[in-house]
Amino acid sequence: MRFKFDHRKSDKLKADPRRQTGFIEIQELWSHPHYVDCRSDDPEQFRAIGWVKGTLYSVIYEVREDDEGEYYHLVTLWKSTKQEEKLYEEHS
Repeated sequence: MRFKFDHRKSDKLKADPRRQTGFIEIQELWSHPHYVDCRSDDPEQFRAIGWVKGTLYSVIYEVREDDEGEYYHLVTLWKSTKQEEKLYEEHS
């Protein structure tokens, strides 16, 4: 599984006290059980909810392709809301 993202945006997210993690760390989410749903159709974006360093996070990403094949383009992330925590618990 490959990931791509804006490194400057990742640094800003990590420095934000409400998020405290960037796109490099958030890739751990895909190593554990996680919940995925479709977030929007145009562009097609998905939301993944899962654990990273003991905290439940939500990530918006797009599935894209390049010469090497498919990869996940990470768009944004945040600590999951109470509603997202319930959604994760119901589907995990």
